[in-house]
Formats: sequence, structure tokens, C-alpha cells
Amino acid sequence: MQMYRLFISAVAVMFMLPAFAQIGQHRNDLSIGVNGGYILSNVGFTPKVNQTFYGGYTGGISFRYVCEKYFNTICSVQAEVNYAKIGWKEDILDINDAPVINPVTGVAEEYSRTINYIQIPVFAHLAWGREEKGFQFFFQAGPQIGVYMSESAEMNFPLDNINTDDRVNEITAQYAMDVENKLDYGIAAGLGAEYSHPKMGHFQVEGRYYYGLGNIYKDSKKDYFSKSNFGNIVIKLTYLFDIIKTKK
Repeated sequence: MQMYRLFISAVAVMFMLPAFAQIGQHRNDLSIGVNGGYILSNVGFTPKVNQTFYGGYTGGISFRYVCEKYFNTICSVQAEVNYAKIGWKEDILDINDAPVINPVTGVAEEYSRTINYIQIPVFAHLAWGREEKGFQFFFQAGPQIGVYMSESAEMNFPLDNINTDDRVNEITAQYAMDVENKLDYGIAAGLGAEYSHPKMGHFQVEGRYYYGLGNIYKDSKKDYFSKSNFGNIVIKLTYLFDIIKTKK
């Protein structure tokens, strides 16, 4: 229940931003564009599954509506519709932190899961700096939902002959489990910089973190995992061009 409350609170704050800023200087700027970036992801399993970061990518369409300038703060709403390749990669080690060798293949065991989503983040976007030409710095935060598309696993050992005897972490139930909850949701926040030019448009670079409030597997008392939520670190580039611009 707390997870739902956090999610709803983030949505409420995002939509309250334009109303809160009505005493500032009105803006009516609409921009659209494209974005792309690199994602480092993992899944917070309980019971714990040892992991390293899974490297994937994201890309899609960006939208921004600037509604107000309140003193030195430029207030806007920025949203994206992205295709994202995320997942987890296991760190399969023995008690001495050495790779675990599979008795059938004779090589170190490796496992990763790729899960593909359509992700839709919607941010309250606050910026400080030059509007027309030059640099500004920004902070943005808000809710994100992800719609499951597909998944695949990569492993170099047979599922019926896993070397659990040497593993320091013996959790293997996830290998036979497909994603059960097809809708992912959580909170994302990022810091970045933007360069604007009247003719060239807007160029953004951003570092972002996403914390999943939902689990990919069912989490009742009878289910194996009580927690299985995503954590994503995102480095992203965005290009926007103006569709509507406030006359000054």
C-alpha cells in the first residue's frame, strides 16, 4: 500500500506544478524530439540473488511543455515514450569469490535475463539558466510506468545440472520463472544540463535513476520472492525542437 501512495503522490506533485507557478511569468512553449541512452539495471530480489549490472539501451520520443518562469526557475512538464532493454546479470561465485565451474560444460557459469519494456516517464522539470541561447541546468522527477513486451534468457549451462554445491548463493528459482506482473511502475529522478539555440533547438545530457515500486514476480506469502523490483541508472541524450514558442 505504501508503494501505491508514493506513486500517487509523485503524480499529484507533477500536476500541481503548473498551478503552483501561476504567479510567475507565463510561458507557452512546446517542444518535441528524440532521445537515446544507456541503462545499467538490476533487480532487487528477496531472497537475494547476487548480481552485477546488466547493460542495455533506451530510446524514443520526448515532449516538453514550458508553462511558467517563476523568478529564476523555468517550470515545465517533460515526458517520454521509450523502448527500453533492461534486466539482470548474475554474479555466480563460490565462497572464495572465484567463478563457479559447471561440471557438464567445464566453463564458468553465466546467466542473464533481458526484459523489454515500453517505458513512459512523466517529469516535473525545473531549470535554471538561459532560456533563449546558452546553458541551463535542470532537475526533474516524476512517475514512470513500463509495459512489458518480451523477455529472453542467456545461459551457458543446462538447467537440469546447475552447480549449486559450489555457489555461495544457491537461489535458482528465477531461472524457471517468466515475468508475472506485466506492468512496472516507480519513481525516476535526474540531473542534467541543456544547451539551447534559437535555430538549432535544445540539446540535453542527463543522469537519471529509476526505482521500481512494483515487482516483476508475484509477492504474496505463498510466492517464492517477496521483492523483485527494478533499479536503473540511465545516461541519456535528448534533442528537442520548438513547435510553439512564447513571443517575448
